[in-house]
Amino acid sequence: MEGPGERSAGGGCAAAEGAGPVFTLEEVRKRNSSREAWLVIHGRVYDVTRFLEEHPGGEEVLLEQAGADATESFEDVGHSSDAREMLKQYYIGEIHPHDRKNEGSKDPGRTSSGQASFWSTWLIPIFGALVIGLMYRYYMLDGRNS
Repeated sequence: MEGPGERSAGGGCAAAEGAGPVFTLEEVRKRNSSREAWLVIHGRVYDVTRFLEEHPGGEEVLLEQAGADATESFEDVGHSSDAREMLKQYYIGEIHPHDRKNEGSKDPGRTSSGQASFWSTWLIPIFGALVIGLMYRYYMLDGRNS
């Protein structure tokens, strides 16, 4: 059994995603160069050193995020399902539970799936339009009566 911070003998890749060793953010932070580049995406640790030269956006993009949690940057780019599938071959373990971010508290207007909630998307704008419409009618009627 591997202890925290130890990599498997198979070149650092676990056999199945989710079954790897546990790393702290401090251990990940040390791997932030072109010689060894690790990223954290959704609580999983990936060794992307072999992928630096192949990355379509250039290795600089990965090196900027190396040694840190790159979840937000990864999601902001809008990676394809193929890119998400490719992550599996670079998986080396999980981030320690104490170092995980509370993803649910990041943006109260978003649900756990990352979709904007019904309230912020539809009800608030509709309510605002209704208030503006009522104000307009009130002032127009008031203007005619004066």
